[in-house]
Amino acid sequence: MKIIGEKLNGTRKQVKEAILSRDAAFIQKLAADQAAAGAHWIDVNAGTAAEREPEDLVWLVETVQAAVTRPLCLDSANPAALAAALPRVKQAPLINSISGEAARLAGVLPLAAQARGGVIALAMDDTGIPATAEGRLAIVRRLIEATRGAGIPDEQVYVDPLVLTVGASGDAARVTLATVRAVKAEFPHVHFTSGLSNVSFGLPVRSLINRAFLTLMLEAGLDTAILDPLDRELRKAMLAAEAVLGIDRHCLNYTRAYRAGLLE
Repeated sequence: MKIIGEKLNGTRKQVKEAILSRDAAFIQKLAADQAAAGAHWIDVNAGTAAEREPEDLVWLVETVQAAVTRPLCLDSANPAALAAALPRVKQAPLINSISGEAARLAGVLPLAAQARGGVIALAMDDTGIPATAEGRLAIVRRLIEATRGAGIPDEQVYVDPLVLTVGASGDAARVTLATVRAVKAEFPHVHFTSGLSNVSFGLPVRSLINRAFLTLMLEAGLDTAILDPLDRELRKAMLAAEAVLGIDRHCLNYTRAYRAGLLE
């Protein structure tokens, strides 16, 4: 499974403060730590007010790229911020994200097609997040039609089926898992991603819930996730689940991690 390192997000207090104060050392250490822990992309989300987000996202992109060679995941629903950042990106970035929301689709999809690095597609539209897998699949169908029309191959689409906290709805995880299976059956070449930690919001010992959900999502078809690569217990659960499911051929990644002391 590939990992999108989630920690450079301006909604986090320390990260926001670092962005506003232009604390490059803090940002670069966070990026380097995630890359060293195995992140395949570094998510960059300025999370600042719309009028200043383009400038902040450009600074964030340039600061991170000065420290790591991993490709970036440009995380913004603001087309102006994405348009400002794209010319500064050294490698084709993953764009996070489009959805069935009309304004978001119209504003972000052309930029994702221009970037040529893939796009995350959220299973929601202007009415919100459907309560059923069938409702989410219907949105994904429309999104795949739009991405194909924009020249983005299915292999570059990362469907996020979305998960709500199980603390509020006991069916939340089941619906997400059913959505992954339904989308995979109809669109076998798309990828799947998830903001895994949403499942445990509001609950104690969130990491335990996250690990259980990750294992189930891997079995359903998850192949990419937005998560904290520094969470050793989550990484261990991922490696073990991939070995059990046969995703990790000959358990090579698992045994390499063991020899590197990562499973202790």
